This record gives sequence, C-alpha cells and structure tokens, in this order.
Amino acid sequence: MKIVGITACTAGIAHTYIAKEKLESAARELGHEIKVETQGTIGVDNELTASDIKDADVVIIAHDIKVGGLDRFKGKPVVDVPISIIMKNPKSLIIKVESQIKGK
Repeated sequence: MKIVGITACTAGIAHTYIAKEKLESAARELGHEIKVETQGTIGVDNELTASDIKDADVVIIAHDIKVGGLDRFKGKPVVDVPISIIMKNPKSLIIKVESQIKGK
C-alpha cells in the first residue's frame, strides 16, 4: 500500500516530527511505502507532490491543529486522526486502514 500523510501538532515542534518518524517507521515495518509532509513552526517540510498524491492508496492526516492543502486529496480515502493516535500506536492505525482499503 502507498501512503501519504501530514502531521501537525499544536506547537508545531516536537510531536509533528516525532509523529512523522513513528508513522514512517510503522508503515515501512509493515511493508508499505510512505511519504509524510510536516506542517510545523518552520513551515511545510517534505511537501507532497501531485505525483505522490496521485499514486497513494490512502492519506493519513494526524493533527491537533488546522492543516493546509487538504483540497489536494479530493477523491482519495482520507483518515483524519488526532496526533496522539500516531504517538501511541501507529501500527494499529495502519493495520486498520489497510484492512479497510482491502475491503473496498
């Protein structure tokens, strides 16, 4: 499965980037491709391209604040969760998403 996502926390510092790493690590451990954009205090980093989004099977948005650019994901399955879900158990979320995508 190809996953793209965005992480953004309230302060836009630590949890934004920790969640990105946790999400990427969990996805790779489960055999998936992933690219995660961060929207933090330094702005947008690792910005998703149109090609990244086109090729993705699912979009995971993990945030505690409003994120920008959601219109890019029109027509894609989007999973919208608080960043705490990724901080606590990213593998469980990805497994759940995978089963829902396969079930379609």
